[in-house]
This record gives sequence, C-alpha cells and structure tokens, in this order.
Amino acid sequence: MNIVGARIDGRLVHGQVANLWTPKLQADRIIVLDEDIVNDDIQKSGLRMATPMTTRLSVLTCKTAANHLLNNRYGNQRLLIVAKKPQEFLNLINEGVKLDSINVGTMSQTNTTQMITKQINVEKEDIKVFHELKDKGVYLFAQVNPSVEAHDFMKLLDEKTK
Repeated sequence: MNIVGARIDGRLVHGQVANLWTPKLQADRIIVLDEDIVNDDIQKSGLRMATPMTTRLSVLTCKTAANHLLNNRYGNQRLLIVAKKPQEFLNLINEGVKLDSINVGTMSQTNTTQMITKQINVEKEDIKVFHELKDKGVYLFAQVNPSVEAHDFMKLLDEKTK
C-alpha cells in the first residue's frame, strides 16, 4: 500500500484537497470513503469534476477500499484517502488497513457539534472514535493546508472536551 495521506474533510474533494494536498503529497489517486456517495451518481460526478485532471478518483465503501488496498490493486500509485468522518477511517483500520496518521481537516459546525478549532467541529460520537483511533496507534494531527503548521489533534481535542 502506498498511502501518502489520509484526511478527514467534510467537503471531501474541493479546493484544499484538489489544489493543495494532492500536489503536495504527489497523489496519483484520491480514494473517497463514503457509504452513501458510492450509490449517488450526481455526487460522484461532482467529485470527479473537483478532482485534478492528472489524478484518478475512486469512491468506495470501506470494505471495498480495504479489499483493494490489501490486495495491492493500485500498485505503485500514491494514494490520498479522504472521508467526511473519523468513523470511516476506523472502519478501514478494522478491515485490516494500516494507517500511521490522519490529518483532521475541516469538519463543519452544526447544532450538535462542539468547536475544537475554527475549522474542526466534532460530534460526541466523533470524540469516542478519535480516541479509538489513537488507541490503535494512529497519530492524529490538525492541519488545514500544507502551508500552515500541524498541531497534535488529540491535545486540542482533550483541551476542549475536558
């Protein structure tokens, strides 16, 4: 597996992912983990339009993504995996895929979220999942884009949720 990045971002493929992270990581393929979008041709079309022309896009369930990754379906391609929520990454890890780190990017604010940073808002369930990911040895860091400093996300989370 040649996973060069994993990012939680509620917008999935958009300006930051397409124009900043993809070139920075020299990703050949973006894998979007989303159980709902897999069956939504309109949303998939929108993601394809946002994906850089030199980059391939796969929209997969966690189970399918794990199968493809564990069976080396992508060969030497440099892979950037993106999902809206941390649960998708926990599911991927529980399917046997190893991830060393996850970039916690934009998670939008709603009536039921708690603000961790200006860009990161979490649900109660997300907090539990972040702790599970940490317990599985995944380093979680907050970095909006490659030009700003990365911060230890769990320290930020613990400071705001105590």
